[in-house]
Amino acid sequence: MTDAESVASWRPPKGMHARIESFDPRTGGGYRMAFIYDDPAPDVVGKSSVREDRFTGRFVELLPYDRIMEDVVFVSDDPAFAGTMRVTTTLTPVADGTRVTIACENVPPGIGAEDHQAGMASTLRNLAAFIE
Repeated sequence: MTDAESVASWRPPKGMHARIESFDPRTGGGYRMAFIYDDPAPDVVGKSSVREDRFTGRFVELLPYDRIMEDVVFVSDDPAFAGTMRVTTTLTPVADGTRVTIACENVPPGIGAEDHQAGMASTLRNLAAFIE
């Protein structure tokens, strides 16, 4: 979860791939990343450009094997995507492995709840496949 190449392979939801522009995995460090649509439908437009969702993140807290808290800001001219979204990933040991939970606060209003839920579920499936 703190290796740029690994994150690039599992974090983008289905139908997208990632480009890591910078990655400094330490408390107070941050990253610049883009999710790029592989083959967008005609009615799908990225937050930053036609095919991209670019964003910056700052690691607020990194507790190994426990919790990662990030503040994420989308690069967009559209005020519907403005603001800082807090993403907290929690790792909980369970009998047959680790439960990973992602909670998001202050999701920009331009991101529909259903789309956001689908994207997070896709990311978690990608992570499970990556780990397995």
